[in-house]
Amino acid sequence: MWKLAQSPKVNEIYIAPGNAGTAQIAQNLDIKPTDIESLAKIAREKKIDLTIVGPEAPLAEGIVDHFQNTGIPIFGPTKQATQIESSKVFAKELMQKYNIPCARSVSFSEYTRAKEYIKQQTPPIVVKADGLAAGKGVTVADSIPQALNTLSNIMEARAFGAAGDKVLIEECLSGKEMSSFAFTDGKSVVPMVSACDYKPVFDGDQGPNTGGMGSYSPPHFYSPTLAKTVNKTILEPTVKAMGTEGRPYQGVLYGGLMITNDGAKALEFNARFGDPEAQVTLPLLKTDLVDILLAVINGKLDQINVEWSQDACVGVVMASAGYPGSYKTGFPITGLDNLDKDILVLHAGTKIGSEPGQVLASGGRVLTVVAMGKTIAEARQKVYLNLLRIHFEGCHYRKDIALVKEGKSCH
Repeated sequence: MWKLAQSPKVNEIYIAPGNAGTAQIAQNLDIKPTDIESLAKIAREKKIDLTIVGPEAPLAEGIVDHFQNTGIPIFGPTKQATQIESSKVFAKELMQKYNIPCARSVSFSEYTRAKEYIKQQTPPIVVKADGLAAGKGVTVADSIPQALNTLSNIMEARAFGAAGDKVLIEECLSGKEMSSFAFTDGKSVVPMVSACDYKPVFDGDQGPNTGGMGSYSPPHFYSPTLAKTVNKTILEPTVKAMGTEGRPYQGVLYGGLMITNDGAKALEFNARFGDPEAQVTLPLLKTDLVDILLAVINGKLDQINVEWSQDACVGVVMASAGYPGSYKTGFPITGLDNLDKDILVLHAGTKIGSEPGQVLASGGRVLTVVAMGKTIAEARQKVYLNLLRIHFEGCHYRKDIALVKEGKSCH
C-alpha cells in the first residue's frame, strides 16, 4: 500500500478492510477480503483500474478468476495456480515431478498411517498441515512424541480445520533459511531482492511459529552466483512446470528456501507478497511498482527494467502479548508521532480509536517498524532505537532480528 502510494500514476487507493495506518493514505472499505462478490461490485462502482490481492485466502477462493471473468484488471495468480501455496502436498508433488530441489517427504490423508510412519523416523521431523494455516501449520519436531502430538493436533484435534485433511511429513534440512521472490507473467521470471524472516515468536528461534516476527534484506550470505542458481534451478523451473500443468502462473512467486551444503532447496511456495518480507523488500524497489504489476497482467514483463537499491532494510514486528495464541486487544498505541523521519511504520493489527488521533492494537501482529541503511547493522540500529519509543500494553518483539555475529546470522 505504502509503495503503491508513491507512484505518480496512482490518484486514489481503496483497501479492504484496511487499518489505522492505511486510513492515512487510502480509503478503508468495510469488506472482508474473502467477500469476493462485494469486492467485485465496489471495483466496478469505483471504476478501479487495478486490483492487487494481498492475503492468501481470497486467492485460494478464486478472486482472480472471478475478477478476470468480469473484466476487472487484477494482479495475482488464479485459484488453480494458487494451489502452489494452498496445498503443500500439491507443491511437493510438483517439485518432485519436475526435479526441483526439495526435501524428501511423504504425504498422508489417514491419521493412523501417518502415525505409524512417524514412529519409524529419526528426529528431527518436519510435520506440515497441507492447507492454509496463516504460517502456523509447520512444526519441526525434535522428538517422536512431539511429532506425534503435532500430528494429532492437526488431524485429530483439527487445529487448522480442513487444512489438516492431509499432512506432509518430511526430512528436516539444515542450513541457512531464506526467502526468494520473483515477478512473473507466466513467461518471463524477474527475481526480486531476497530476504530472511523469523517465524518463531521468541529470541533464538524459540516458541511456536507465527506469521513472522521480523525480517531483513538482503541476506548477507546470498551471493549473486547463488541467486542465479536459485533462479535457474527453482524459480524458473517452477513457473515453467505450472504452465506445463495447465496452471499458468502470473503474479509474485515466493520461494521459502534452505541453503544446504548440497545447494539451495525449496521448502515451500507462497503465491503473493508475504509480510513481513514484503515490508523489507519493496522499500528497496526503485522501479515504479505499478508499471511492474501492469506488465505482469499484460504479459509484457520482459519489457520492464526492474531496478533495486543497494541499501539494506530491516523490519521488526511488534506483537500483542500471547500471540500467536490468544491475546487481548484494544490497547492504545503511543509514540508513533515521536519517531525519526526516515522510519517507516507499517500497520497490521490496528484500528482507529474513539479519541482524535488515537490508534488501538486490534490484532496479534500489530506493527512492523522498518528502516533502511547502507548496511544491515545500520538499518537494524535505527529500527531498535525507534522501537523503544513505541508502546502499547503487553507489546513484545524479538530483540535478535537481523543480528549478525562473526559473519553468521543468528537465524
